[in-house]
Amino acid sequence: MARRAEVATSLDDAVGEEIGASLAAVDAELARRYPGDPGTRQPVHTVYVPADILDAATPRSWGDRALAALDEHAPDAASFASALGLPEELAVPVHDRVRAKLEREPVEDLRVDFEDGYGRRPDAEEDQDAARAALLIQQANAEGCAPPYTGIRMKCMEAPVRARGIRTTDVFLTGLVRSGGLPDGLVLTLPKVTHPLQVTAFVRLLDAFERTHGLDEGRLRFEIQIETSQSILAADGTAAVARMIDAARGRVTGLHYGTFDYSASVGVSPAHQASDHPAADHAKAVMQVAAAGTGVRVSDGSTNVLPVGPTDRVHRAWRLHYALTRRALARAYYQGWDMHPGHLPTRYAAVYAFYREGLDQAAARLAGYVAKSAGDVMDEPATAKALSGHLLRGIDCGALDAAEVTRLTGLGRHELDAYARTGHGPAAG
Repeated sequence: MARRAEVATSLDDAVGEEIGASLAAVDAELARRYPGDPGTRQPVHTVYVPADILDAATPRSWGDRALAALDEHAPDAASFASALGLPEELAVPVHDRVRAKLEREPVEDLRVDFEDGYGRRPDAEEDQDAARAALLIQQANAEGCAPPYTGIRMKCMEAPVRARGIRTTDVFLTGLVRSGGLPDGLVLTLPKVTHPLQVTAFVRLLDAFERTHGLDEGRLRFEIQIETSQSILAADGTAAVARMIDAARGRVTGLHYGTFDYSASVGVSPAHQASDHPAADHAKAVMQVAAAGTGVRVSDGSTNVLPVGPTDRVHRAWRLHYALTRRALARAYYQGWDMHPGHLPTRYAAVYAFYREGLDQAAARLAGYVAKSAGDVMDEPATAKALSGHLLRGIDCGALDAAEVTRLTGLGRHELDAYARTGHGPAAG
């Protein structure tokens, strides 16, 4: 029988207590800055619609137009799979789920655009469109037909358009409050940020609105669009985007990459402006590192190649959009922009193929981790968090069914949420 080892220490407990006290402020600072993922649903895309053409039927219209594109250019699972290069075993499940999604919930996140897609208008016209947007969004929420997330993109905080952006934000939010209150899933998007103090200014605007209407502090949250070189690298060489997150004081929920404005800002010629350009990869990598652990999510941009015209042209545009979306997903950019209804079939096809291809392996690895069984991969709590998050994103967007994930992992939604938060189950979490 092996002899028990003697346990001995040399240091007084006061040493550990002194070290703990010296790091208390650091502990608090890390907890404040890096709270982790919020555990809420992240939409797979954001659809931008100019404010002047928004109507109550916009989300349904986008779904109908996407279905019509499928009917015309890929009327069955085999033709859709052939157009995109989907493997045979995914052809039917992806096709059927895409069609069901377009019928049930074609748009996950709708942004009413008062910026580039809207342009400069007379003040009275923009006032009216902002008030109308509030009424339409409130009406859609009351009728239960609104996308899970809706909101506006106002003009930025730069001097030439600052007053207009502030007023549009005020008109829109006031309209929501007066017509029933701020809906769940409300999202504001602040574009073309070039300095952290512009974020501070926007926070000041939201603070003032909350105080005026007696709202809880922090009720209004927003995304920052990264569309300029100054938002990535400040003049002093620091990562400006990290300072912007800090300046938002917990209000920022996302960083959205603006493909074409950012590309132009660093001198990329129009023919080469795309979300897979090296300049785009660099910007998004900086965004990703700055946002990691903060609870702020990163979104990819869009493609300006539209799937319109004859079938061969539509298929080329579809293959491009599908490939860009798959590329983004592999790089952990789980959201992007869609600028045309014809992009919806390939957005969901790419997302669904991504999650369905990874289902069996992710489920088996998570089940093995939970059971502490040996396998060909040694996983740790951080990987368990990633595996659970992967499966939850697949469920939320409709790529996976909750029942099949439970069957494969033995875990229900509550348990998956716990592992996604901590890497440990509910009892240990």
